[in-house]
Amino acid sequence: MSTTLRNDLLLRALLREPTPRRPLWLMRQAGRYLPEYRATRARAGSFLALCTQPELACEVTLQPLERYELDAAILFSDILTIPYAMNLGLKFETGEGPVLERPVRSASDIDRLIVPDPTRELRFVIDAVALIRRELGGRVPLIGFAGSPWTVASYMVEGGSSKGFARIKRMMYEAPRELHRLLEVLTRATVLYLNAQIAAGAQAVMLFDTWGGVLTPAQYREFSLRSMQEIIAALTREADGRRVPSIAFTKGAGALLGELAAIGCDALGVDWTTDLKSARGYTGDRVALQGNLDPAALLAPPEALRAETQRVLESYGEGPGHVFNLGHGITPEVDPARVQTLIETVRAFTPR
Repeated sequence: MSTTLRNDLLLRALLREPTPRRPLWLMRQAGRYLPEYRATRARAGSFLALCTQPELACEVTLQPLERYELDAAILFSDILTIPYAMNLGLKFETGEGPVLERPVRSASDIDRLIVPDPTRELRFVIDAVALIRRELGGRVPLIGFAGSPWTVASYMVEGGSSKGFARIKRMMYEAPRELHRLLEVLTRATVLYLNAQIAAGAQAVMLFDTWGGVLTPAQYREFSLRSMQEIIAALTREADGRRVPSIAFTKGAGALLGELAAIGCDALGVDWTTDLKSARGYTGDRVALQGNLDPAALLAPPEALRAETQRVLESYGEGPGHVFNLGHGITPEVDPARVQTLIETVRAFTPR
């Protein structure tokens, strides 16, 4: 596995080491905005088929790197692969997003859950990681990822996407011990899953806590932050003779970024609602920061996109430890030419 990495800017920046320029990758860089992705997805027949066939997952992972000068590949998968492997009947309904046919809403439902073995029930992901790493041939690092226990639990209890999170919040108030049991199962499963990705070739890993921001600060500490800290503490720290950086991302963390920075991760993703200068103040430069252009800026005219990209770059200020990214994923209606404009702007940036 020890192919020489020709571009290690991402790994160095995540460890707050100096780099000659800001490295750049984009959340959901392989996605529906790309015509080549849409063609491969049509060939696969469904989103789930795309995720569960390693050759196709590899193909779409590499598509944005063929088109753009990016500094990392990110595994093409989904944060709900663990519930899928738990046999909860995951489906993706057109226009509705994920649906779980067998939601988890009682103590007996939690009792029935198995912790998936990544080499068996999640083998398709691990095989995809190994294949992508081989096909990259050291061009750029590969990022593996998982959903945070709180976020994954939200889908499992709600039975799919939710706006108000009524079911899981009711469980949190009425049966907190049961919710903690569910989070413990997911924490164990996520540690095994991420470490298997690292063993297969992932050179950095990211925890996506998409729904941590819907909690009060006290609830966030108890039901989201604690699980993420346990996962980070149990991750494999080194592979191929170098450190494997970890990135934690809570959408809507805001002023809680300081507490998130203390869980032991190397870097934090920051959404677009917190200025990077403020994020550095909250975190005291203890971690690298990744972000944080508003994804909607990619819908703007080129000159407005360039100005907003420049503003994000300058908001970080001087010093190492910034990975340019969006504050969340690219949306399907984005023109691929706008992504090229964004990349050119970042790569040409020199601090004033």
